[in-house]
Amino acid sequence: MINGILAAEELLASRVAFTVRTYPKQIAAAIAALLLCTGGGAFAVASLGPDPSDVPVRRIFEAVAPLPVAAQADALDAYKFTLFRSEVTRSSDTAEALLKRLGIADPAAAAFVRGDARARSALLGTAGRTITAEATDKNKLERLNARWIPNGKGGFDRFVIEHKGDDFVTRTESDELTPATRLASGMVRSSLFAATDDAGIPDAVATQLADIFSGDVDVRQLQKGDRFAVVYETFEADGQAMRTGRVLSAEFENKGKVFQAMWFQEPGKKGAYYRPSGDSLTKSYLEAPLQYSRISSGFAMREHPIAHIWRKHNGIDFAAAKGTPVRTVGDGVVEFAGRQSGYGNIVIVKHTKDQSTAYAHLSRIDVKVGEAVSQGDFIGAVGSTGWATGPHLHFEFRVDGQYVNPSTIAEQTGGNAITAAARPAFDKLAVATRTELAAAFSVVQASAD
Repeated sequence: MINGILAAEELLASRVAFTVRTYPKQIAAAIAALLLCTGGGAFAVASLGPDPSDVPVRRIFEAVAPLPVAAQADALDAYKFTLFRSEVTRSSDTAEALLKRLGIADPAAAAFVRGDARARSALLGTAGRTITAEATDKNKLERLNARWIPNGKGGFDRFVIEHKGDDFVTRTESDELTPATRLASGMVRSSLFAATDDAGIPDAVATQLADIFSGDVDVRQLQKGDRFAVVYETFEADGQAMRTGRVLSAEFENKGKVFQAMWFQEPGKKGAYYRPSGDSLTKSYLEAPLQYSRISSGFAMREHPIAHIWRKHNGIDFAAAKGTPVRTVGDGVVEFAGRQSGYGNIVIVKHTKDQSTAYAHLSRIDVKVGEAVSQGDFIGAVGSTGWATGPHLHFEFRVDGQYVNPSTIAEQTGGNAITAAARPAFDKLAVATRTELAAAFSVVQASAD
């Protein structure tokens, strides 16, 4: 019996398979027709509902009472808010001029500043102090802070004026600067310093950029489209940068070539700039003792401007205004600081047992004999003392007591290689540096696009 049933099932299956192979198109058409009829049936069922146009519409009317206008006006009058604004003092400021730039129209506050000796000393007659003011919605002074760095000890002073009752009170506070870092980038259109100005980068940071890449990039011959990015230290008071510190890392793209630098300091050693590969970028000497200058007289024979005779000019003269800060081009010890006949006020720094530099015609001297100085430290200011017809800096480079062309001074390399023990920490910092600089470059590229 069971064998018979199995035989019948096998016969049926073989006939079905034969039919599918023989009439595939006919079977497909039959299935499609069946599905179409089923869909049509569903449509017919779905369309049996009521027509929306036959549904009755109900209209509801309700009176709305507006809020009293007087109450709303009273609420607006009762709402108070504070206005904030920051400025920087100017040497020509009067009380009225300073408060006007801060958006404050308050004759009582102006009169207080004029009449209070401490307020006048803190706010007027001194340029460059950061001021933050809080005012009412009526532009009346509520609080004013003036901040400045009084010395090089790492702190700052804060002078405060507050409105109390019908009068103003003052106090002076001392606080610590907060270290922070900033990231910036820019694109050259005319010069490096114009580009850094456009990017809001301080001149001190721009000067460091030029010094760091002096062996790779001639900043006097940049091309339009050259790019740079920089991460640098700032020291802040109440969230506002009061001064800048060291460049921590930087990248410069010049003529299609990319150069990178990062600051690294091994424990117990002097820090220096390196390429991310570990190669040192440190030079024994800076290219020039002035940050912004031009050469007015080179290392050559010339007619002496006072004696009017031809003689060898044993140094380089840099044209600059009186008072321009002068920096030492290398680490060393002050060997002489005083006056020498035609040199006028002169500082001589001994760098090695046989190399020294001299800075002459200074208007003032800021170092003493025996004082240790580091590359870039300010040692005096440009003047016209001695045999000088006008303010400039006379700069000499001496080797074994002999005069050498100072323009060759920056060619001497310096710096130490990264030790094996410090290499893991250096490589980790290099990875972070590349990430930061890439982020900065993406910003400047987006701006360019």
